Amino acid sequence: MLRKLNTKHAGFTLVEIMIVVAIIALLAAIAVPNFLRSRKRSQATQVLEDLRILDSAVDQYAIENNKSSGNALFADLQSYIKTGTRLYSSGNTDILGSSFGTFTIDTAPKVNATTFGALSDVAPASFWSPYK
Repeated sequence: MLRKLNTKHAGFTLVEIMIVVAIIALLAAIAVPNFLRSRKRSQATQVLEDLRILDSAVDQYAIENNKSSGNALFADLQSYIKTGTRLYSSGNTDILGSSFGTFTIDTAPKVNATTFGALSDVAPASFWSPYK
């Protein structure tokens, strides 16, 4: 009793594999720019939140030290920021490495021009108010 060997091999053709690769490439081409845009948008939100925290820290410093409007602030704001956060250990720089600059009492801190330029395509000028 001789058995006949099965000569048919199951598998995918080259065309089928190429179609699958093309579909994956198309999906990647759609997803990667959206991922990069959302990353930049989250960086812009982080910078805006840091500016809000610093604004509150300046106000708290002015109240505790009885400072009036317009006084330049040279004190270390680190004691008014929550310990262990990125802003606490940043050395007065934002998430992109640009300096926040100096602070004045009753004047909102301004976003750095370099940071604004880097993130302006995902965050328009209205996004930054009142910190622009």
